[in-house]
Amino acid sequence: MNAVISAPASFFLDKMATPVVSASGPPATPAPAPVAAPASASASVPAPTPAPAAAAVPAAAPAASSDPAAAAATTAAPGQTPASAQAPAQTPAPALPGPALPGPFPGGRVVRLHPVILASIVDSYERRNEGAARVIGTLLGTVDKHSVEVTNCFSVPHNESEDEVAVDMEFAKNMYELHKKVSPNELILGWYATGHDITEHSVLIHEYYSREAPNPIHLTVDTSLQNGRMSIKAYVSTLMGVPGRTMGVMFTPLTVKYAYYDTERIGVDLIMKTCFSPNRVIGLSSDLQQVGGASARIQDALSTVLQYAEDVLSGKVSADNTVGRFLMSLVNQVPKIVPDDFETMLNSNINDLLMVTYLANLTQSQIALNEKLVNL
Repeated sequence: MNAVISAPASFFLDKMATPVVSASGPPATPAPAPVAAPASASASVPAPTPAPAAAAVPAAAPAASSDPAAAAATTAAPGQTPASAQAPAQTPAPALPGPALPGPFPGGRVVRLHPVILASIVDSYERRNEGAARVIGTLLGTVDKHSVEVTNCFSVPHNESEDEVAVDMEFAKNMYELHKKVSPNELILGWYATGHDITEHSVLIHEYYSREAPNPIHLTVDTSLQNGRMSIKAYVSTLMGVPGRTMGVMFTPLTVKYAYYDTERIGVDLIMKTCFSPNRVIGLSSDLQQVGGASARIQDALSTVLQYAEDVLSGKVSADNTVGRFLMSLVNQVPKIVPDDFETMLNSNINDLLMVTYLANLTQSQIALNEKLVNL
């Protein structure tokens, strides 16, 4: 049975402390995406008449506290998205296999996205149910000392209305259990949602994922292409408010970078070629065409390097020590080999490749002929 996360404001006013008292200090910069009415995961609750949510007022400076849930009021820095409504204190998250985003979230942490993530999110958005405004899903990947690498994801069915949001938690748990059998090293890192802003339902769903992973990441993908491009942003939440009073949630943006494996690079290069096709259709290149294209790119890169070296020697361009170290490393990686020996080795490898290709084609022909004889 699907679990339902509901968000009537009056339901949480009964469970929370007294509303926050305004703290003295300069007014904070207006947030680009205010968020209201967070809630915890629970069974579906009838929505009474909504009461106005108490806004968490940022103070001038944060007070020192070891407990993040009881942190003092903080000022929203530029680029941060504060949640202007209440948020209940988070319950301890169940332990997952292996560390996942140890808290507090270290400064300078980078979120590295693989192309398959964006392709999966766009595909889920295109296949969404009729009338659905957005899609959400779980982000999976690994964590190292300096970055969080998101390598996989899956969509999670959900329904949203003005008063509540219903998420199929059982589906999400079953999908993660099945995924662990294939990729046991990938952990739950957070969740994604299509759209360009953070809503009150985003805080609600984020609270659920905070029980599955400490400091979960919230990834937003603008599939509506508002500014002519697909804006991709990542956030991590931070509690804010007056100690012992109503707490709010502030979303802090993270640095997003893109990473890919060699196999993913082939697919990305093929997709990029469709930008220059009138009908947006492109055929697969043969192996020989791919080798020719790679050789042409290497030749262009070598020409650029040679031109840079000549400009430095002639004094047209000032020398850069960083570029010089990269070039020295590149030269040292080239093996020293006699040209005649290299040509002999290359021809031998090509002959081996042609022989294997011939045997594979011969085997395929024999199998096809055998199937025809069997069907007679």
